[in-house]
Amino acid sequence: MADEGTRSRRERPAKPALTRGGIVATAVRLMRAEGLARVTMRRLAQELDTGPASLYVYVRNTAELHAAVLDELLGELAPVRAGRWDERLVGLLTDYTALLFAQPSLARAALSARPSGPHYLRLVERVLGLLAEGGVPGPQAAWGVDVLLQFGTATAAEQSDRDASAEANREWDALTGAVQGASADTYPQLAALGQALLSGTAEDRLGWGFRVLIHGIAHTALPE
Repeated sequence: MADEGTRSRRERPAKPALTRGGIVATAVRLMRAEGLARVTMRRLAQELDTGPASLYVYVRNTAELHAAVLDELLGELAPVRAGRWDERLVGLLTDYTALLFAQPSLARAALSARPSGPHYLRLVERVLGLLAEGGVPGPQAAWGVDVLLQFGTATAAEQSDRDASAEANREWDALTGAVQGASADTYPQLAALGQALLSGTAEDRLGWGFRVLIHGIAHTALPE
């Protein structure tokens, strides 16, 4: 007759088999609950009731894991809207930036993460398709994708750092006071454009920045 210890082990439900998709899904859930800093191989192994060494069969390191998390979230981007090609492109890029805004720690990691999964490739495909629809030459579009995504990523990362800073409001007030109090004799351009420098919502500035880049990509040939 089997003893109680043997019986309890046999009756214990079997753990689900590890898969890369399951590991990434668990990492996304963990990030949303505890933040990206907690998404380490050791913490993830604990969540999956396995050893860290088992995870390295599917994910080489934490950097690759974070890139996979970003790729998974990119699958949540909404379909391209109706309208002119450039406005649809601005909408897509704004959605990408907003996705990073919602996960500040991921926005910072995205500056160095190199996702290569299907959702990232789909995003690049969508951007290239919209640029092609607008008649942007292929080589310019190919280089332009990197510029557009970098702008969105850097904007989200910068804002996430500001949001996390206890001094952000004080620093903004200090900058506002310095610009508004600038001497017209010493800083004539700054004094003349002070209000414009401080104007506009974050959303308006982001959209304008994307339009500037799209226009520049369309009209700037690659170096010979």
